[in-house]
Amino acid sequence: MTTTTPAPTPSPGASTPDPTGTADLRLAIIGFGLRASLAKYAHRPGEGSRVTVVCDAAERGRRDAAERVEGVRLVGSVDELLSPEVRAEVDAVLVLTPDHLHAEHAVRTLEAGLPTFVEKPLATTVEDADRILAAAARTRTRLYVGHNMRHMPVVRAMRAVIEAGTIGEVKAVWCRHFVSAGGDYYFKDWHADRSNTTGLLLQKGAHDIDVIHWLAGAYTRRVAAVGDLAVYGDIADRRDNSDRRMADWYSLENWPPTEQRELHPVVDIEDISMANLVLDGGVLASYQQCHFTPDYWRNYTVIGTKGRLENFGDGPGAVVKVWTRRTDSYREDADEVLEIPPADTTGHGGADPLLVAEFVRFARDGGPTMTSPVAAREAVAAAVCATSSLRSGGGAVDVPPVADDVAAWFAAGQS
Repeated sequence: MTTTTPAPTPSPGASTPDPTGTADLRLAIIGFGLRASLAKYAHRPGEGSRVTVVCDAAERGRRDAAERVEGVRLVGSVDELLSPEVRAEVDAVLVLTPDHLHAEHAVRTLEAGLPTFVEKPLATTVEDADRILAAAARTRTRLYVGHNMRHMPVVRAMRAVIEAGTIGEVKAVWCRHFVSAGGDYYFKDWHADRSNTTGLLLQKGAHDIDVIHWLAGAYTRRVAAVGDLAVYGDIADRRDNSDRRMADWYSLENWPPTEQRELHPVVDIEDISMANLVLDGGVLASYQQCHFTPDYWRNYTVIGTKGRLENFGDGPGAVVKVWTRRTDSYREDADEVLEIPPADTTGHGGADPLLVAEFVRFARDGGPTMTSPVAAREAVAAAVCATSSLRSGGGAVDVPPVADDVAAWFAAGQS
């Protein structure tokens, strides 16, 4: 499995950032909505990068950008962004639009020769994910996907244990995802409509599936899943919330889930789902997701030929426990305990600033990256096929691989 990207050469017609590294990389943001929080890590004048242009079709998005990014140019369409006058002010782009628009926008920026960051998930269909990868390979333009969980300290700690050989060869990865925020995060806006997301096994689950792949060192080749709209489908109180943002309604007081109000007019995605995955090399994995739990965290268990590990908590202050000796009962005093420092609570436990910094460096200079466009596509493909299985009786579905020529381009480090 390829997860690093050695230094590429700039694509024909692409922006060529200042080779001396003394000037800020000039960034455009397309879509100033839910993930506009990344702007504060991207806009650091004098420290390596600054946001020069924000493109958003909505007046509210442009207004928010004007308030949060001093001196930024505002445009209302990708056409305007890519016009010669505006394009001359941009070295690279962050695509932060809703998931179903990623392919439309990323393909255009890649074809314009702009190194492109695409928020995760890469796309909502396998076809769109493949379109983005093919555009990057065809135009020889750098592509980066924002799978920030690879930068999360708890995930990196688990991977370090595996890479050290402490638990031997990985044979199984299990993930349980408890999502107390599900009602507020996914059932009051565009996420609730499967035409925008495919489903939450993709929109939410693609992040964890990518981590499963990363920890296992293999991609999913067959998947079977079950799920249901068990709670939120019975709530009749609905509202068109297009005039609001999640911050306008999010509250821990929105509890219990059966008492949620003002859900999206269309709710046709599952709020509980379970997938079984068969990975390359015979590694077995499972992923469970529930959007009406009281707590919000992910619990991973990785089992190898010499032991197992498990995380307790997934943010600052969490621990990863490792067992490598046989016992006849559960033993709380694990053989190794890795504590996740509690200091950094910004952006997914410090992952978001690391993610943006890596993209800025990659867009400017190339080199290895912790995230992988092919891995992002494989997470989408596994999640799409899991959703297909879920909605067609739970039978096994084969996951199509990446086209050989495209895979070869990324395996060669986008160069």
